[in-house]
Amino acid sequence: MNNFDKAPYMSTVLPIGKEQIAKAAETLHKYKQGKLNLERRIVENEQWWKLQHWNLMERTNPTDPTPSSAWLFNCIANKHADAMDSFPEPCVLPREDSDSECASKLSSVLPVILEYNDFESTYSDVWWYKLKTGTGCYGVFWNSSMENGLGDIDIRQIDILNMFWESGIKNIQQSRNVFTVELESNEALVEKYPWLEGTLGQSDIDIAKYVYDDNVDTENKSAVVDWYYKKSVGSREIVHYCKFVNNTVLYASENDPELFERGFYDHGKYPFVFDVLFSDEGTPCGFGYVDVLKDVQMYIDKLNQIVIKNALQSGRRRFFISDSAGINEEEFADWSKEFVHTSGSLDDRSIREINVSQLDGSVINLMNLKIDELKETSGTRDVSQGGTSGGVTAASAIAALQEAGSKLSRDMIKSSYRAFKKINYFIIELIRQFYDEPRFFRITAPGENFSFSSFSNSALKEKVKYSDDKKCIVAIKKPVFDITVASQKSNPFSTSSQNELAKEMYNLGMFNPEMAQQALLCLEMMSFEGKDRIVEKIKNFAILPHSSQTDFKKSETDDGESYAIKAYRENLPGKVTLDEAKRRGNF
Repeated sequence: MNNFDKAPYMSTVLPIGKEQIAKAAETLHKYKQGKLNLERRIVENEQWWKLQHWNLMERTNPTDPTPSSAWLFNCIANKHADAMDSFPEPCVLPREDSDSECASKLSSVLPVILEYNDFESTYSDVWWYKLKTGTGCYGVFWNSSMENGLGDIDIRQIDILNMFWESGIKNIQQSRNVFTVELESNEALVEKYPWLEGTLGQSDIDIAKYVYDDNVDTENKSAVVDWYYKKSVGSREIVHYCKFVNNTVLYASENDPELFERGFYDHGKYPFVFDVLFSDEGTPCGFGYVDVLKDVQMYIDKLNQIVIKNALQSGRRRFFISDSAGINEEEFADWSKEFVHTSGSLDDRSIREINVSQLDGSVINLMNLKIDELKETSGTRDVSQGGTSGGVTAASAIAALQEAGSKLSRDMIKSSYRAFKKINYFIIELIRQFYDEPRFFRITAPGENFSFSSFSNSALKEKVKYSDDKKCIVAIKKPVFDITVASQKSNPFSTSSQNELAKEMYNLGMFNPEMAQQALLCLEMMSFEGKDRIVEKIKNFAILPHSSQTDFKKSETDDGESYAIKAYRENLPGKVTLDEAKRRGNF
């Protein structure tokens, strides 16, 4: 997953050579055999997603209609919309007071790094993949070819079909090796690595492929393998990285003297984050909505096939014709002919219309029950899509139903937020390791204002504390941070609800300084986005009860401070000076 334009290693005593590559390729084939069922399921789920699942279902008559209703598609599309409505943003919190400034800068820098990587698009792609297959996967790498060779953090979606790990493990970090494979054209590889000239051919690594609508040519392409593996050095576990094609090493961190004992990534973990929808035991992958609902979707389509077939048969007139009637069948079938010739006598016994029985209403009812089953199982009820039933018309009632109906989506989004936290931890560790040179970022503040800030890893490096005589190390401090995730709410209904709440609070007089105490008591029992800012503002403008602000400004205490300022200052959080209170209160 990383691009390195280094010269080939010619020494025969290097740790990683042809023998080690051959063993790694053997391990890769073993890992691939262990996930064949998963690969087959992923490929089939993609066909269900594209409404091409009739090729996977048994068909008794190839001429029967094959309707593909999009109930399952609609379910997945709605879940994806819920996820994008709650796109996450990170907030970094310090664990020590001395790291507060660094945490504040990281909170501003991380969103910019995510934006540089077009993370919103990656987040969307991973969510589609997660809903279809049950598992989305991110890769958080250091790409030395970015920024004109300076290098930068690279966040990508990883296709599970191209990734291989040890069978039977639950956490990807428990695998002894992790491989990712990509097909690259031989011509491009030779341009990048000239010493591969004449060594490339058909790869013996077979990667599972989707059923493409287009003809995808994989000839003259070689499988490039990124191999991550862990080794123990003393009490530490380090991770190494090797890139190879066929039996040729393109790069190996273990062959690098500077990284031999250090490892490729200082954090010592595989740079992959799995985002699982419904977990499954014994594997880091899960299963998705297609796996849960495809049987229901199958019966919906089969019942729909019966209904459509009956409708087509009923709408087409067919007849029994006796051979003795001598009817010209071509003229009889051609409705443009005014005359139909016959050589015999005609009666009810020589020609009779074929009557098609209408379907029993239970077939339609069963199909509707299956549709309702799919909706109930997936949590995609009408109200969650903006529709109502049962005469519900009040805005508050609709909002309550939508809130209750979205609990499944909220649960999925929380699991995605946990994966997002891990991504940001990886980003911080890569900054700590590689951001030796200051980087400049454009920080966008609320109100579309922006400023420029430089940031490097100087504040993230380990700090050594020596004894008073400077002869021994007393402690080594490494800044550690906690990450919380907030939602960038873009749901228009949520915005409308927030606006209605603000107008209702204003009409109730909660922003009146004389009602500050009552307003604060009420706000303590409420929960909504931006509540802390409202509480702070009400505290800032609070005054003592049963008196007017004008009277307070006119009267003064013994020390010359007006009662208004004193009351205002007493309601401010922390210790505030008189001048600061005057400035804030505009006295």
